[in-house]
Amino acid sequence: DVQLVESGGGSAQAGGSLRLSCEYSGNIYRSYCMGWSRQAPGKEREGVAAIGDDGTTTYADSVMGRFTIPEDNDKNTSYLQMDSLKPEDTAMYYCAVESFCFVPRLETVGYTHWGQGTQVTVS
Repeated sequence: DVQLVESGGGSAQAGGSLRLSCEYSGNIYRSYCMGWSRQAPGKEREGVAAIGDDGTTTYADSVMGRFTIPEDNDKNTSYLQMDSLKPEDTAMYYCAVESFCFVPRLETVGYTHWGQGTQVTVS
């Protein structure tokens, strides 16, 4: 089975940075996509970033220029580098993966395996 475990969340001041990690294991088939999404209390889950296994990335307008998925991901670990954090970035952050995915997308529908989430609080 596929498992994903996020870590790296916590508290940060506005303007600060955090780096989230998503360690994944199990049978993930190429081509695959890794997505990062977030959900704030009372709001729907929204995709913020995604990457294909060819390195193609896509970002939501709300995080463009502030969040990046580094190219130097470790084997079986994906990262989300979050800079210039804002209070509105406060949310539970999730990573997700989909096998046989050729175009990374922000939409959360279609991702088949999810992590448990890690909380990010910006004040």
